[in-house]
Amino acid sequence: MKKRGGFIMFVMTMTKRKLIRAVMFVLVLITGIAIGVFAILSSIDTGAENVKLPIYNVKRTDNKISITFDCAWGNSNTDKLISILAEADAKATFFVTGEFADKYADDIKKLSDAGHEIANHSDKHPHIKGMNVNDLIADTKECSRKIKMITGNAPTLYRAPYGEYDDKAVTTLFGMGMSVIQWNKDSIDWDKPTPETIIERTTKNISGGSILLFHNDLENTTQALPTVLKSLKEQGFELCTVSELLLEGDYTIDSNGTMMPKSKATVNPIIYSDNYDANLAFETLAEKLSISDINALQSKDVSIETARKLASYLTQEQIAALKALPEESLYNGFEKLKEAVYARENALPGSSTEPIIKD
Repeated sequence: MKKRGGFIMFVMTMTKRKLIRAVMFVLVLITGIAIGVFAILSSIDTGAENVKLPIYNVKRTDNKISITFDCAWGNSNTDKLISILAEADAKATFFVTGEFADKYADDIKKLSDAGHEIANHSDKHPHIKGMNVNDLIADTKECSRKIKMITGNAPTLYRAPYGEYDDKAVTTLFGMGMSVIQWNKDSIDWDKPTPETIIERTTKNISGGSILLFHNDLENTTQALPTVLKSLKEQGFELCTVSELLLEGDYTIDSNGTMMPKSKATVNPIIYSDNYDANLAFETLAEKLSISDINALQSKDVSIETARKLASYLTQEQIAALKALPEESLYNGFEKLKEAVYARENALPGSSTEPIIKD
């Protein structure tokens, strides 16, 4: 019996070593893929299930909302906007382009000095969907540089020109430390509707956490704005900048682009590793992987394309932390990862995660 027990232990040990080798194979693969992050982001082909969204609105328990203006044209109504907003005791966020900053630095300074937030709307107002990542980074940094030269503050918010974006652009911008901001109420003032139409569009069915979009340099917007602000204030809304609207601490962005607090677990969280970055890596993979993915990882059935996708979920620090784990810690973490993925999918029959690793 003792001999049989020894044999079983030998088989378990060999199985364990095989699993460790398989996981290490994947880690080495994704570590290599992660070198040169710009190249990775340029080549990732993410499916619809992995689309990353900007922030369209914020789930809040109060009545704060944000008025925003995109500034890429002229400066005909800057002083009027400052006056109207001051009269309503409202702060707004102005998304300006670098080209606007080149022409109208004094206007940006006046807006900033009046307490309004100045944010990044790109340098040259390009179509960033499908844009080369390095070009996007350079364009974004140049606009931020110009804004900081004028206001003394580097912007932390970005709005895509034309409201266009793709997964690659959003991933890159968030990776640069920029919160990507869209809107959930659009005045469509660029189409030059009547002031009455603008008022109707931006005062009805508003809820706390909403982000409203206007443009500067439009006479109809200037005419409509006092009534819009008055109506919103009468409805009990507090008009603040976007940065004041955004949540602090851990958050998630749902499939509608709503920024909301991460739900608090009712049970103790799984501790995959004592290493902070390694633990975060396991937590991320537990959310992304399916049962079939786990099985493929164990068998080393991982393509370069799949490794790229895996690498896109993790930071370089997280990948390095995983690779540096002792074999025993790596094995234990992976076993807990398996349990977490199995538990998640078994708890929700019929709604399993779409596999990353295809047959």
